[in-house]
Amino acid sequence: MNEVEKHLKKSQNRKKKVDQGIAKAKIERGIMLVITGNGKGKSTAGFGMVTRCVGHGKKAAVVQFIKGKWACGERDLLEEHGVPFAVMGTGFTWETQNADLDRQAALKVWQQAKQFLADPSIDLVLLDELTYMLSYDYLPKEEVLAALANRPYEQSVAVTGRRASDELIEMADTVSEINDIKHAFRAGIKIRQGIDW
Repeated sequence: MNEVEKHLKKSQNRKKKVDQGIAKAKIERGIMLVITGNGKGKSTAGFGMVTRCVGHGKKAAVVQFIKGKWACGERDLLEEHGVPFAVMGTGFTWETQNADLDRQAALKVWQQAKQFLADPSIDLVLLDELTYMLSYDYLPKEEVLAALANRPYEQSVAVTGRRASDELIEMADTVSEINDIKHAFRAGIKIRQGIDW
């Protein structure tokens, strides 16, 4: 068997396995995705999903925990396309240095998040940096888990942030971990608008 025939046979076997996997998938419902890990790109992946959703004419909503009120390219673009945002607005916890203020802001934006998670007209909810709110005990974990579990059947939700809890990982249908291998910041390179924020 020559190289062309080997490649053809290998490709046919791969296609057969993929087709079998597609044929097995019978359940149609929203899914929960967790994007975690210490690497850069978790929020970016979540916003890619929101963009894809909106691009297909579906409805998405975004909750940004941790983020401040400063310019956000994703928010600027997506709000123009009808995507509602709820933004905690206090900035990074090391900037506020006030756990009570952060907790109050988290609880306030969580009220909007619960509305998004209860709205059957929303196809995808992005809970950006939610993992921190649970690990810092800024939000009641059981209430968050219940809202995620009881969301509309067709609604998907994406959760981003480092150190996703065991409960979030167990509940999720898909979990991806982004690893930190190398980061420009550690080499002294400044963050860039349009790339990092």
